[in-house]
Order: sequence, then structure tokens, then C-alpha cells
Amino acid sequence: MSELPTPAPSEESKGFSEELVESARKLFAGPVTFLKSAPALKFLPDPIVPEVAVAGRSNVGKSSLLNALTNRNGLARTSNTPGRTQELNFFDVGTPPLLRLVDMPGYGFAKAPKDMVKQWRFLVNDFLRGRQALKRALVLIDSRHGIKEVDREILEMLDRAAVSYRIILTKADKVKASELADVIARTEVEARKRAAAHPEILATSSEGGMGIADLRAAVLEAIG
Repeated sequence: MSELPTPAPSEESKGFSEELVESARKLFAGPVTFLKSAPALKFLPDPIVPEVAVAGRSNVGKSSLLNALTNRNGLARTSNTPGRTQELNFFDVGTPPLLRLVDMPGYGFAKAPKDMVKQWRFLVNDFLRGRQALKRALVLIDSRHGIKEVDREILEMLDRAAVSYRIILTKADKVKASELADVIARTEVEARKRAAAHPEILATSSEGGMGIADLRAAVLEAIG
């Protein structure tokens, strides 16, 4: 598995200390390994380390961002068929693992059968409600579109489950600076209205590395 070039630290740090940013860089420069997939709760790994889940619409660029976050090509599978992965995928970060990343199945896939949508809802909802090791969720939103109604469903599930979450804008390099500033402002307004949402938004680009250093720091911060 080849490594991606390490992006330069963000010039506009989102309140993270240099020490935290550097600790996060070192952590994700070390071992990150696939642990297992869980198509149902009975297949979940033992909750022995803190977990950070990553959620997003099926075409939001979740796999690409996970690859950028972990500084590796091909850790998370990218696909031209949105919605293929309908399992919870667990990745150990560090040896022994300091935390686990949980790649949640994408949502909002319009052509999926109704029984698949129902299966997704039950799996995700039960996981969010019953996983004590889950410290935070990262909800990915496409910078080009902002929060859509289909995104609000997962936000409401997280609010009801009292799972702390942070909204991460993806593909920030695909919009003009003025448009990005506008979508950040609108997203912050909505985040502040939600009980479990972190009030500050991070804008990222998996291609250019924008915001990746801060994203790593946000993950490390989330596990305390």
C-alpha cells in the first residue's frame, strides 16, 4: 500500500495546538490497518479502544478522504458505484491501536432497493445508539451542495443518539473561495442549532490536502 504525499499544515489552524497537530501527523504516519467488516451488530469488534466514525452520502468522497486522512492510497475502497459498501468497516490506527476509524455505509443512494435502505437504517441507528466506544462521528458534506435533506436524516439520528459529531466539508477545492465561505457560514448556522454538533466546520480537499492536518488533529482531539 503506497503512501500519499504529506500535505503541509493548514495555514489557518482551527484552534488546534501545534503539539496536537504534530501528534496527529505522527499517529497517522504510523500503522493503519483494516480490522474487519461488520454487516450486523453481532459482528462488531470488541470495544477496547475509542472509535471515530465517518459518515456521508454515497458520492461525497468519503473513501478518498479516508485515504488522505490516513496518508495512504487504497486503504478505503473508492467506487464508481455509490452505495456499494453496506457494512461498518473498522480500521486500527497505531500499534497497539490508539483508536479505530469506522467507515460507515454511505447513504442517499437513490437507486438502492427499499430493503437495503431499511437495512442501512437499522444497522446505523443501532450502532450509534449502543456503541459506548464511539467518541465522535464525522459527517461529510459536499462543499458544492451544502447540507441536503438526505444529510439531515443522519444529523437527526446522531442528535437523538446523543453522539457528538463534527461536520466536515469535502471537495473544497471544487468551489470558489467566496462560495466556500458562504457554505461554511450556512453550515455553521445549522450546526449551532443542533444539540450534538460541534459548532466549528472544517473544510477539506482530499486531492490538494487542504484541511487534512486539522482533520487529523480533530480526530485525535475527539478521543480525548
